[in-house]
Amino acid sequence: QVQLVESGGGLVQAGGSLSLSCVASGIMFRICTMTWYRQPPGKQRELVARITDVGSTNYADSVKGRFTISRDNAKNTVYLRMNSLKPEDTAVYYCHAANPLFKREYWGQGTQVTVSQ
Repeated sequence: QVQLVESGGGLVQAGGSLSLSCVASGIMFRICTMTWYRQPPGKQRELVARITDVGSTNYADSVKGRFTISRDNAKNTVYLRMNSLKPEDTAVYYCHAANPLFKREYWGQGTQVTVSQ
């Protein structure tokens, strides 16, 4: 059964930090490109950070230098460390997996991150 389960969201003050986790099952995690997206209130979903199967990363300009994506293949988990959070980082954060072998994509259910002034 395919599952992507995010955790770690919550309420934090501006300037604070949060760490998100996404535990995957049933997707051949090791070969997947993993991506964190977010959807701010009233806006479209946007890419936050991506990590390939070999560990190459890229980030949205708005989070460069503040967010770090990483993965642990032994735990089938991808992480997003978020520092120096701003109110504009408030969004529902989603974990996404792309399996290149079967050309399939999977989404988690999302976790809310709220950054207060």
